[in-house]
Amino acid sequence: MPKRVLTGVVVSDKTDKTVVIKVERRVKHGLYGKIIKRSKKYHAHDEANEFREGETVRIEETAPISKLKTWKVIERVDTHATPNHA
Repeated sequence: MPKRVLTGVVVSDKTDKTVVIKVERRVKHGLYGKIIKRSKKYHAHDEANEFREGETVRIEETAPISKLKTWKVIERVDTHATPNHA
């Protein structure tokens, strides 16, 4: 069975080796037919802590790494990251 691959935006990079990805999808309402956005957050493994908040990334399904992490980041798609204010 092939691994699922999703594209989303990094919404949090505060934990070590973990990023939270928000994946949006558009669905048609069952009764009214209007197209609406639905989103879901996934915790993904980021071994080198290289991905920052605001970047668009591609994630791939893996064997469970922890209680919440069953995805890993495979590549950066776009780099519209928020600047770090140190």
